[in-house]
Amino acid sequence: MSVFYPYKGKSIPQSALFQNTSFVVFFLIALGLVGLGGALILWPTIMEQLHINNNVHPLESTSCPTAKTGLLGGGAFLSLDAMLIWLVALMLASNTREDYFEEVEGSSKGDATEVLPGDYEMAHTKAVA
Repeated sequence: MSVFYPYKGKSIPQSALFQNTSFVVFFLIALGLVGLGGALILWPTIMEQLHINNNVHPLESTSCPTAKTGLLGGGAFLSLDAMLIWLVALMLASNTREDYFEEVEGSSKGDATEVLPGDYEMAHTKAVA
């Protein structure tokens, strides 16, 4: 899946992605909408094929109206919603990825406890002046 694909040769653990709550929410909503949209698109298609194969009506000229249009339209709308929410999930994954690499690279540069007292006094006098 494109969310877990390593970009620029750098990959992050899945646990780092799923620590971001907003990403998890959009990811799960997108997965649910994809499944529901696919079901609403496939259901009338399969049922129509079953009706054609198991036709018990002797007259071919009669038509039997079905609710195919509503199901197909609903499935298409849910698929569109899933695509848009998936796009938001990809953007949140990108932000999470950037935050993770900033955190990993920032931890190797030093810690706040390693600042010398003289450095603080110099910065403080520059800010006052």
